[in-house]
Amino acid sequence: MNKISLFTIAIFLFALSANAQGGMPRRTVEERVAAVHQKMDSAFKPDAAKLAKIDAAFTTYYKDQDKVRQELMSGGERPDRETMMAKMQPLTEARDKELKAVLSEAEFKKWKDEIEPAIMPRRGGGGGNRP
Repeated sequence: MNKISLFTIAIFLFALSANAQGGMPRRTVEERVAAVHQKMDSAFKPDAAKLAKIDAAFTTYYKDQDKVRQELMSGGERPDRETMMAKMQPLTEARDKELKAVLSEAEFKKWKDEIEPAIMPRRGGGGGNRP
């Protein structure tokens, strides 16, 4: 009985330490594109040709984003937020240019105002008193 409880505690501590060190792996490009695909499809009901162009834009965007992230992380240190944002901005602009060519003005506005904020991963800040 005592060995079982020690084993259970050991597994719990292992899982806890794994989560503290990064936990869940980053989603693949395909998983991220599928999530956007589902959101865009449910929001706008675009035809198959439009969806293919949207998927292509996001596939390029996420692959390029991963390359930039890997390049910045290869130095061994985590780059500061401003450096990361400066490198990612041209990728976002290129993606948005492709989306503007596919979506109507109203659809693009809905994308920027509602859908994009919902799919972008945000890390919560430390606790404290939040209004």
